[in-house]
Amino acid sequence: MAAELSTSINIKEPRWDQSTFVGRAKHFFTVTDPRNILLTNEQLSHAHSIITDYRKGIVSPGLTEDELWRAKYVFDSAFHPDTEEKMILIGRMSAQVPMNMTITGCMMTFYKTTPAVLFWQWINQSFNAIVNYTNRSGDAPITVSQLGTAYISATTGAVATALGLNALTKHVSPLIGRFVPFAAVAAANCINIPLMRQRELQHGIPITDENDNRLGESTKAAQQAISQVVVSRILMASPGMAIPPFLMNHLEKKAFLKRFPWMSAPIQVSLVGFCLVFATPLCCALFPQKSSMSVSRLEPELQEKIWASHPGVERVYFNKGL
Repeated sequence: MAAELSTSINIKEPRWDQSTFVGRAKHFFTVTDPRNILLTNEQLSHAHSIITDYRKGIVSPGLTEDELWRAKYVFDSAFHPDTEEKMILIGRMSAQVPMNMTITGCMMTFYKTTPAVLFWQWINQSFNAIVNYTNRSGDAPITVSQLGTAYISATTGAVATALGLNALTKHVSPLIGRFVPFAAVAAANCINIPLMRQRELQHGIPITDENDNRLGESTKAAQQAISQVVVSRILMASPGMAIPPFLMNHLEKKAFLKRFPWMSAPIQVSLVGFCLVFATPLCCALFPQKSSMSVSRLEPELQEKIWASHPGVERVYFNKGL
């Protein structure tokens, strides 16, 4: 008979070394795998049971280490790291590639008229609002009123930015016009993410020591977390929105697309999807999800509290969100 699996495997942390970019990239290629959105509720519940039991020292009969890690990544792809609530399906990182390739491809195909810009930017920012809410940091609840205000503010600001940029490009070359959606998305991320996560900026996010002992909530940590997410999201969108315009500008001069113009959208969506398959995990990996900062960079009152109760602590850790 096979020996029972050890209960000493640290599944609180990813399987690969998160202090290196390569380790983080391997981790996020698994978390953002689009196939994870096809998992059934039964499969998710089974993974949840394996992980929660293992944390209690209970090992499912016959469970192998590879099966444990597979359950860990199914669990991570569908359940929030702080609240452990099942995340909204289209807000999960595994839904980023199929959702973004469709929305981004359409944004970049239908960018010439104001109604089209308005519609697709609204769809994109509504989707981003769901993603930003789903992948927020911390475990504090958000009221319906706070969520509604943040959504309206974020979406209105982002759409207005897109329309303003579109108006400025009326007299430039078609190639430059194709980059308007990217400029709008980059600007909108700077609006949408902080607004959808404004509660964290106002009240802080949970910070812990290296052993996961909670030390308080910090707005300074929230600022660092949200800044890193904004940078990651903008860079994540870059390949899919910067490379296809050059290719499409070239292809639309060819006989094939002149004869079959309806193929423009499917080709653009496919090009964006190909870029996102790699850009999504690689840009998520730019910063560790379990981020850290020196105690000396925290709010003065929080520094005093930590040094009084935990004098040996030099760094604190927190989930930056995605």
